[in-house]
Amino acid sequence: MTETMSRPAPTEVAVRAREIHAALMSDPEIGRLEAAVSQYTSDWDDFYGYPLVTTYDAEADAPGLFKEAVRAMAIKSAVWDITDGNESAAELPMPVPVDTMTHAMMAQFSLLTRMMQRHGIQFVHMTDLEHRNSAWDHGDYTHEVYQLAYGEDVNPRFWIGAEETERRRKVLDVLYEGIGVSERGKKVAISYGAAA
Repeated sequence: MTETMSRPAPTEVAVRAREIHAALMSDPEIGRLEAAVSQYTSDWDDFYGYPLVTTYDAEADAPGLFKEAVRAMAIKSAVWDITDGNESAAELPMPVPVDTMTHAMMAQFSLLTRMMQRHGIQFVHMTDLEHRNSAWDHGDYTHEVYQLAYGEDVNPRFWIGAEETERRRKVLDVLYEGIGVSERGKKVAISYGAAA
């Protein structure tokens, strides 16, 4: 169910997002965070996030995805700050590949906790709230704030609109069905044969 959400003015959020982003990018452990999420690919099962990116390459795409994920998290944190901790308002729709990178960031729990404490920043990511959002799309609130905050448009390689995301997911549905993966990665029935 999509919920109508009242959020602060995009211009106000953009100003705070830039401040948060600057604090994160100057943090002494930002390089370690980027390295950690870039190495997390071998442990991260993902059927419908990164594979939506055309000719995805875990190593080559990690820096670009990390950049977008930090920007996205700064926007969400800005909404949190301005709304005095309204988690529902701050859980903004994000494109699936960028959201997937934020999951890898959240897995670096101790490092993120130190960063949040150093800068008085609250990262926001709650799956139950995320699923109540409509899908991210061009021209929405998140997109408007992004453009105002960073002075440029989103990277179209990773910021894939709602209709195109669903089209690509349907292509993946057919491909995965042939190897025993169904329900968008929730069920896997692959015969591994007898143990050697």
